[in-house]
This record gives sequence, structure tokens and C-alpha cells, in this order.
Amino acid sequence: MTEQPKFGYAMSKIARTGNAAMKLSTDRILTTHVGSLPRPDDLFETMLDRMDGKPVDETAYAARVRKAVADSVKQQAEAGLDVVSDGEMGKPSFITYAASRLDGLEKREGTRPSPFSNTRETRDFPEYYQSAVAEQVSARRRRALMVCAGPIKYKGHAALKADLDTLKAALGQVKAAEAFVPAIAPSNIETTTPNEYYPNAEAYVFAIAEAMREEYKAIVDAGFLLQVDDPFLVTYYIMRPELSIAECRKWAEVRVEALNVALKGIPADRVRFHTCYSINMGPRVHDMQLKDIIDVLLKVNAAGYSFEAANPRHEHEWEDWKRAKVPDDKVLLPGIITQSTVLVEHPELVAQRLVRFADVVGRERVIASADCGFASFAGSNEVHPSIVWAKFKSLVDGARIASGKLWK
Repeated sequence: MTEQPKFGYAMSKIARTGNAAMKLSTDRILTTHVGSLPRPDDLFETMLDRMDGKPVDETAYAARVRKAVADSVKQQAEAGLDVVSDGEMGKPSFITYAASRLDGLEKREGTRPSPFSNTRETRDFPEYYQSAVAEQVSARRRRALMVCAGPIKYKGHAALKADLDTLKAALGQVKAAEAFVPAIAPSNIETTTPNEYYPNAEAYVFAIAEAMREEYKAIVDAGFLLQVDDPFLVTYYIMRPELSIAECRKWAEVRVEALNVALKGIPADRVRFHTCYSINMGPRVHDMQLKDIIDVLLKVNAAGYSFEAANPRHEHEWEDWKRAKVPDDKVLLPGIITQSTVLVEHPELVAQRLVRFADVVGRERVIASADCGFASFAGSNEVHPSIVWAKFKSLVDGARIASGKLWK
């Protein structure tokens, strides 16, 4: 039998011929991120006006979004990131953008209460979450109250086409290995938009899944990787302090089933699945542990898994991926820099984290990423842009160091 070198795992089954499959780290560790990046101040101000219903020159706004995407893609490429996105420059948030793309949703008077107002975290640390420190990241968010009042259907074709065309144009000016487009998971729309029409929660989430399938398929058909953002899948446990782990797992299993309905017919090797814990600079002692949900996550019909692995509450969980015996058609995109602290990770630490994951699934099946996005909502840049790009430099430098060790 031929001896296998420590990191010399056989190439994953998804590494088929042609460009259809997700690119792997075949000769070095590839680098990417989660999607949302800091928006320019002037674009943010216009977004706020639009969200508040103020008159806006839509032609000028569209042109500003196109320039912001082009600038963002160029900055990502110049920073050394291999797999890039549009930075979600045209979305008011990675979740709420979907409200304008679905029929059946209605805006009501008032504002949507934060889903994090009564959680396991806020119960244990009320003083912190009532402080100005905690409020500063969300003070300018607009939470329109949206409800489901009729049958859910997808109507966002024009907006989606504009997003995809804008990203294609921006990619024509840079060299990038690949590009991905984030899209929100059905469970997050369900969780943030109360149901007043469907007979029960399951009927509602499956209806959302059927509608969002149009967006998912269009992204892949346009030649991009689809990244499904699903933070509430693991955050649900924090949000529902009255529920047990078992009850939250049961809830999550149904939502994964709905997501897989939305992904039906889409090749798994064109899909990245991202989940995280949604809250950023908080104590986070109640985050659901990976060991309690990893088997459910692995049921998602996706080849790539993007998850938190850099912040102090989750770095140790790399061992859970080893114990899970990850199937050989899966690629791991661990967060090796985090949005949960302004400390800039040292490249040597980044390299150490990557080598660990290479020892779990093989170097070809590891892509360096971040724990989460850096601008989840317009105007809530939790980390200053200068620090964001310093972190990305460490990500790229650390991936280079790890590659030197893994391909020596």
C-alpha cells in the first residue's frame, strides 16, 4: 500500500473536470470571506433614505451601487482574496433585502422588534446589552415591520439580475479564482417576518423555500457559487431560552429539510452553506455548541461549509469536525479571522488554524474564510473598515504561511 503523507488526502469527489465544481485548494490554500463588507458612507446614507421612504434618485443610486461593487471587488482582489463577492453593497441587510423580492409580504406601521431582545444572553448580561457599547452597532438600523399576509411568490427577478450583472461587470476588471453570491435561507425570512397567512410555521417556511429556489437557481445558472446564509439555524437556541437543545434541534431539522427543497436540482458542489451566531461583540456564553448541531448541518445539500472557528467561544471546535468524520465530498471554509473582536489576528495564528483543519479533511478541502460578514446591516459596521482590511491581510498572509507548510 502506498503510504499517505500527513496532508496528502485524495482529491475530493467534487473535483471533477471543467469549471462546474467549486474550486479547491489544489496547490495552495485559497482565501475568501463571508459576503458583507463595509459600505461607503454616502451609499449608506442613501440606503437609509430609501429605507425611510424618502425620495431618492434611483438612477443615481443604481450607478452608485455599481461603482461600490466595482471598487469592492477590486479591493478584495488587490488584498489577495481568491473567491470574492459583491460585498452586498446593494442590500440594506443580508436578511431584510428579501422582503422586497417576495410577494405576500406587507409592511405594517411600527418597527420590527429585535429578535435578540429577550435571549439567553440578554437575560444573563442585562447591564451589558442595555449599555451604549452594545447599542452603538444597531442604533441606526431601520427595522420595518413586515408580515406574511398572502401567498409567498418570488418577484425579485429584475433586482437579482441587476445584482448579478453588476458583479459580472466588476469581475471583468480583476483576476479572481471564483465569485460567490450570498442569499438568505428560508428559516431567516420565517423568523424575522411573522406569519399571518399560512396554517402553521412549517407550511410557511416551505412556501418561502419554494419561492427562494428561484433566486438560488438563478445565481448558479449565472455561473456563480451560491452561498446560503443561515445564521438563525444555530442562533435559534440563543433566541429561545425556554427551549431545550433537543427542541431546537428538532426545529433546525425541519428548516434544513425546507432548505434542501429550495436547493433541489442545484448541484451541491456549487453551494456554500454559512451559519453563525449572529451576535458579535457580546459574552456569547450561550452559543449553541457545534457538537450539538453538527450532524444536522451536514444534512444540508451543500459542498462547502462556512462557520465560526476563530473567536474564543468556538476555536476549540475544530476537533468536533474531526470527530464528525466529514464526508469526502465536503469542503470546509472555517473562519480563521473573526468579526467578534477588533484585535487583528497574527498570520502565524491564522496558519496554525488552517493546518489544523487540513489535518481534519486534507489541504485540498480547506479554504480560509472569516467567522461572519463585516457589515451585516447597512450602517452597522461593527468593525472599522481599516481594521477589516488589516484582518484580511492577516488572512491572506496566514494562508500563504500555511500553504508553505502544507505543500513543502
